[in-house]
Amino acid sequence: MNRDPDRTDISRSACHLYLAGYRGSGKSSVGQLLATRLRRPWIDLDDAIESRVGRSIREIFASGGEAEFRDREEATLAAIASQPPAVISLGGGAVLRPNNRRLIADTGVCVWLQVDATTVLERLKRDASTAERRPALTGLPQREEIEKLLAERQPLYDQVARYRIDTVGREIDEIAQQTLAAIRADRAAPLPPSLINPDETPPA
Repeated sequence: MNRDPDRTDISRSACHLYLAGYRGSGKSSVGQLLATRLRRPWIDLDDAIESRVGRSIREIFASGGEAEFRDREEATLAAIASQPPAVISLGGGAVLRPNNRRLIADTGVCVWLQVDATTVLERLKRDASTAERRPALTGLPQREEIEKLLAERQPLYDQVARYRIDTVGREIDEIAQQTLAAIRADRAAPLPPSLINPDETPPA
């Protein structure tokens, strides 16, 4: 776990907590747990896209390919970013577009949940619905696609993230605890009190 000292300071009293990383990194599970502990809404970007468009991700890809999906993703992220502070689990490729990266940096704190190809494969095998929901983005075998996309996206995750949490070999609760610990220990910039000292008692 580490922090990028070059990330822009965030001094606004309210901001989003974004979770970035490849699919299978635990963004959804960790996001829900953090939202409960921070007493904030949790938003899954992929869910929000499907709700906004009225079609599944596979249907969007089938009708307009990845280009249409990325357009929908960008528009949905912009709408979500204008809402009150939330914990937002980003799609794995949400960092691909510069506009999205700028928006994430301007409206919140981003945590990169790091994962390797072997762990992604293991987690996808345990959760078939995740693999079924998203179509393949290349014609490569699954492992080769994961390795290729991880290599392409890692510099972008690194660019937008303020914190990096290694999720390999760790349970969801441990990842969430490390994320909160990283935020609380950050003395380099004034962060929103709701992120530094969250009330971890879930609402009744």
